[in-house]
Amino acid sequence: MRIIGLSLVTLGIIVLVYGGVRFTRQRTLAHLGPFKTTAAEQHDIPLSPIVGAIALICGFRLLAVPRLRLA
Repeated sequence: MRIIGLSLVTLGIIVLVYGGVRFTRQRTLAHLGPFKTTAAEQHDIPLSPIVGAIALICGFRLLAVPRLRLA
């Protein structure tokens, strides 16, 4: 539970600070013998601040709940 809680808190902070996830992908356009043509494509995955706030709240709730003991 602690790992999930910490992951949600981290994800919530990242979403609130950056507003989403941005990454660059290299793509091969043509490959002719020893020559190769590539292009870099940027992709954005926008995430709402509401999603970040919900992840942050749920993460804190999971961290606040005491551990369950199995008898």
